Amino acid sequence: MWGSSTNKQQGGFLLAADRVSEACSVGRTDGPGASDNERNRYPTNSRSLRLFVPQHQLCTSTQSPSTQTHSITIHHCALDIEIDIQIIAAERGEQSTINSPQCKTNTRCNPPFLSNLPLRSNAPVPPPNGARPPRQIRGPQSALTDFLASHNINANQIRQDANARRQAALASQQAVDAANDAPSPDSDSDPIPAPARARRNESKAQSAKRKKDEEKAIAKIKASKQFQRRRKQYNSDEEMSDEDEAARAFFEESMAPLPDQTENCEECGNRFTVTPYSRRGEDGGLLCQKCTKLLDKEEGAARKKRKITAGRQRRQIQSNLLDGIYPGAKDLMTLCIETLAKNVDLAEDFGDLPASMVERLSAILCKRRLLKPETINLFLRPGNDTVVVTDGASLSSDDYIRIFQYCPTIKYLRLRDAVQFKNKVMDHFLATNITLEKLSLHGANLIDDERWDRFFTEKGTHLKTFQLHYTDGHFGDEQLELMPKTCPNLTRLKIVHNQKVTNKGLEHIAQLSNLTHLTIGIYNPTNSPPYVKIINGVGPSLRTLCLDKAGVDDSVLEAIHTNCQNIQKLRLTDNEVLTDQGFANLFTNWYNPPLTYINLHKCRHIDSTDPRDNPDGIGFASLGFEALMAHSGKTLRYVDINSCRHISLESFERVFAADKKYPDLTFMNISFCQAVNDFVVGSIFRACPNLKTLVTFGNFGVRDVRVPKGRILIGVPTALGMQIEGTEDGEGRVAG
Repeated sequence: MWGSSTNKQQGGFLLAADRVSEACSVGRTDGPGASDNERNRYPTNSRSLRLFVPQHQLCTSTQSPSTQTHSITIHHCALDIEIDIQIIAAERGEQSTINSPQCKTNTRCNPPFLSNLPLRSNAPVPPPNGARPPRQIRGPQSALTDFLASHNINANQIRQDANARRQAALASQQAVDAANDAPSPDSDSDPIPAPARARRNESKAQSAKRKKDEEKAIAKIKASKQFQRRRKQYNSDEEMSDEDEAARAFFEESMAPLPDQTENCEECGNRFTVTPYSRRGEDGGLLCQKCTKLLDKEEGAARKKRKITAGRQRRQIQSNLLDGIYPGAKDLMTLCIETLAKNVDLAEDFGDLPASMVERLSAILCKRRLLKPETINLFLRPGNDTVVVTDGASLSSDDYIRIFQYCPTIKYLRLRDAVQFKNKVMDHFLATNITLEKLSLHGANLIDDERWDRFFTEKGTHLKTFQLHYTDGHFGDEQLELMPKTCPNLTRLKIVHNQKVTNKGLEHIAQLSNLTHLTIGIYNPTNSPPYVKIINGVGPSLRTLCLDKAGVDDSVLEAIHTNCQNIQKLRLTDNEVLTDQGFANLFTNWYNPPLTYINLHKCRHIDSTDPRDNPDGIGFASLGFEALMAHSGKTLRYVDINSCRHISLESFERVFAADKKYPDLTFMNISFCQAVNDFVVGSIFRACPNLKTLVTFGNFGVRDVRVPKGRILIGVPTALGMQIEGTEDGEGRVAG
């Protein structure tokens, strides 16, 4: 039965279809805008389809201005049907009838007309003339969804078909195996019973019956030919030595539920979906994901040895080389220290380890970020006179106070990254009777000048070594002026990365008459007169002189040549004023004994417009290099001339000629020296028989050099990496 009625207020038609056919029944929809007569005519318990069609959306013809004929085709995607309706509508407010209802199936999906056909609602519908119809907003839909729908592809149906095929294949395989198996005479000819799965709340009788069924099934498997053939596939009987275990494994494998099937958990009894990674319990049943995690946690995760690739191993070797750890077998003491560092959480005391070993252990723990408030107590033993903390970033102020409480006899304190060593800690230290002889602080930038004045006034009498790094805006000229008065026994002074010291404060260092080791590296611009005054005052007793980033000229080199006669270590770095002739004059006819350590890196001429030419001879160049090796070449152990790029090839060839030998040299850095090539590197290895490490970063002339056995070449610009260790006597490995 078909019928329709017009909506006088909204200008449309309410269409209702009752029982078109059983195949075309599409449910019911109660239009909220329908009248009482319409609801009585089409009751809610009838199986009907009600659609409200605005008149201006119907396809009108031009046959008659008073009577219009409309043809509507309604597509229903869910039921895969298509309904053709022909409507003869009169003017607004009159009755309309529907002729020729038809229903037919079709495979079309998502028709355009149905998407433009709204359901009836209380929202007002705009008039057809000159008004825009309401927008139909649909949710997002991916291109894959449209493609699958247009080709009638159903993912759920595909999955169900696949599971059905698996079950059918398994059933057929079991049937074939049962037909081919010839059981032994004493075996039971009954089929293998399907044992019940283990249940958490099963009774004792049920458990006994289940186990009995499993034993029968396993005995049946052991007597089958398929099981015997499977055992023969193994090369040895050791892999399946236990026949009972092998039969049980075969039984559990054959009776296991397939993935995507549901199963009850053996432990908790909850229903879950089986996956290929589902784990079995003790009784052979499967475990859910939650119980599997609990079981893994109880058993402990098995540690899988990570396969170290060649690239990762090479990078580790390079990192060790930069840390001073060379390839080769480690001694017993090193192995013991590394083992202790790995298990430091289990250690209660370091025992009677010497101070050098404790310091090395502290460095290893700090590198691994393991030095924490819990482990600092291992280094604090009553009676210790030395405490070294290489990285104290994880320690608090109370931890530093605990150092003075646990070690009242401390004499040497060295703290790096001691950010929390501030006024609170200094006040506690000044309130004790501890007399430090050596103090080295790195990063303690929260101690104000007042505390430093109190420290030198109250504790400076016994102070022999004072080293200060990174104090930012604290510790300036006033403290340096106070040191000669309060620290008469000071022999070692190091002030680097300081932002407050100026030329005026540097002049007071000349009054420290007992000074033997001096290191200065400040950020403020300085000139030569304060340094000349210092060298004239304390130069004769100096053994170590290090001036970093100091804008000094050749007058400082002349003062060193005149006053310093006991220097063993000399470092002048990051300078753009010193000349090559000044270095040559320093090392020529110098009464100082030969040096053992020299570092002149980045003493070079800098000109961005013409970097290669050096008409004024600025920096450490050929003349200074030849004079240095002539004066101290026999005793030098450490040479760093990094970035001294104006040393010529001829100078390298003369210094490392065939008749020259430097027996004590063990480390040399000639990076970014443009003249270095394969011949120079080979000459260095020949002239330095005890050379352990040669660094050649940035020297692209080094391409095909042979490294002797036991030597390490770092910085070769080739695909082999940054280090090459010789493996053969005489020739060695080819780099390139």
